[in-house]
Amino acid sequence: MARRRFRVLIFAWKAFCYTLGTVLLAVIAIQLWFFSHIVYWSSFNPASTAFMNQHMEKPGARLRHQWVAYSRISEHLKRAVVAAEDAKFLDHEGFDWEAIQKAIQKNEQRGKVVAGASTITQQLAKNMFLSGHRSWLRKGQEAVITWMMERTLSKRRILEIYLNVAEWGEGIFGAEAAARYHFGVSAAALGPEQAAWLAAILPSPKRYERGRRTPYLEGRMVTISSRMTGAQIP
Repeated sequence: MARRRFRVLIFAWKAFCYTLGTVLLAVIAIQLWFFSHIVYWSSFNPASTAFMNQHMEKPGARLRHQWVAYSRISEHLKRAVVAAEDAKFLDHEGFDWEAIQKAIQKNEQRGKVVAGASTITQQLAKNMFLSGHRSWLRKGQEAVITWMMERTLSKRRILEIYLNVAEWGEGIFGAEAAARYHFGVSAAALGPEQAAWLAAILPSPKRYERGRRTPYLEGRMVTISSRMTGAQIP
């Protein structure tokens, strides 16, 4: 009886080790898949994103997207986006720990999630590979991808990709499509006020159609505009 129990335990231990090893190999393979794409994007432009693919799964979905080089995107938009989304973009390594701490404290005070602290790199990691679904597993994967991006891509390249894939409306992806759809101009021709408006709608881009103004957006635009001059961009 004792020998039989010992054999069962040995079998269970081996099964556990094999299962764990398989899971670890799968996790490593997935991370290598992510990393290979990031390395590729250091020299070549991504053709699509996870968010674009999810949008195209909707019946009758239409995609507006046109890639433009960093030099063909208005400096006003670059400054507005950094000012609105990630003021310390050039200073951190993917994570703004001070902003994270403030967001945690604010959420604890309210008893629910009312504030976030995602950097531009974190948002890019989510847009390229993941989804808008919130979970600790997804946030953990986002953190790993963010770490990879910060150590593989330059800040200029990260911002270039982000501005070309960010969602600015239903099926509107990237600065060029956003500029033409909302204002009828190219991304290079965006003025300060137009740039501030586009930056202001980034958290909820599908709520605002073609230059729509609300008291909330007006206030956000004033705040963003006041910060644009001091925003540091690569």
